[in-house]
Amino acid sequence: MPKPVAPVRPVIVKKIYEAPHSAHHGGAWKVAYADFVTAMMAFFLLMWLLGATTEKQRKALADYFAPTLVASKQDTAGSTSFFGGDSITSVDNYPNRAGQTGTRSITIPSEATGGPKEAAGLGQDKANFQQVREKLAKKVNSDKSMKRFARSVRITETREGMRIDLIDDANFAMFISGTDILTPDAINLLTQVADSLRGLPNGLIIRGHTDAKPVSARLGINNWQISSARAEATRAHLVRSGIPDSQFLRIEGVADREPYFRDKPDDSRNRRMSLTLGWRTVSEGR
Repeated sequence: MPKPVAPVRPVIVKKIYEAPHSAHHGGAWKVAYADFVTAMMAFFLLMWLLGATTEKQRKALADYFAPTLVASKQDTAGSTSFFGGDSITSVDNYPNRAGQTGTRSITIPSEATGGPKEAAGLGQDKANFQQVREKLAKKVNSDKSMKRFARSVRITETREGMRIDLIDDANFAMFISGTDILTPDAINLLTQVADSLRGLPNGLIIRGHTDAKPVSARLGINNWQISSARAEATRAHLVRSGIPDSQFLRIEGVADREPYFRDKPDDSRNRRMSLTLGWRTVSEGR
């Protein structure tokens, strides 16, 4: 009798269709997390740089990322503090015009002559200059919001008169980059300068300076134009602050032709505004 054949078991194929993963199981979060970690690394690197660098190094970094802004002088007449400096007969590194001795002492044109009347006028001019120095120093040192501008103010007597240089540094800019628009800090400082100059009979010369770096080509202007426009913007604010328009003798833009640091024409500290309170014995004979 034949053996019974065992029944054939059916083959069952089970297909499982997985639902698509939700978004949080994908890779998008990894990209976002990587961006966050990169940003944090950059932040902590910045904090480390601020703590590990000197002020001079930080200024250099700031100038690199903002190459068209206007800094404190460190190696010419005036030392590193407000009205500071050494001997009045020490030779300075300022750009000097013909007929100037090149020292911090008072310099009078070589062709100038005069008697008692001119001498009396010169003495009054010196008194006026000292008055401005004292007023401006008091304003800067008595106001906490003004003290940080002290390193940006330099005063020296020249052939033309007493020159007040307002110099940009890493923490102060006279104008918005590439424009003739005064910054709020510059408006505040110029207002204090105007208060110190108001009421004096001496004429004023405003001169704008730049460094040797060209202004961005996309702006369509050059250093001559920007220095002239900034000198005019400075004059306009002084007029709004109470200085009569008749007191101004000249408004000039000299671009990079009179650098603060002759051996460093690209130095950002060459960008500045110069306000010169003129000798009356000189300006009256112009």
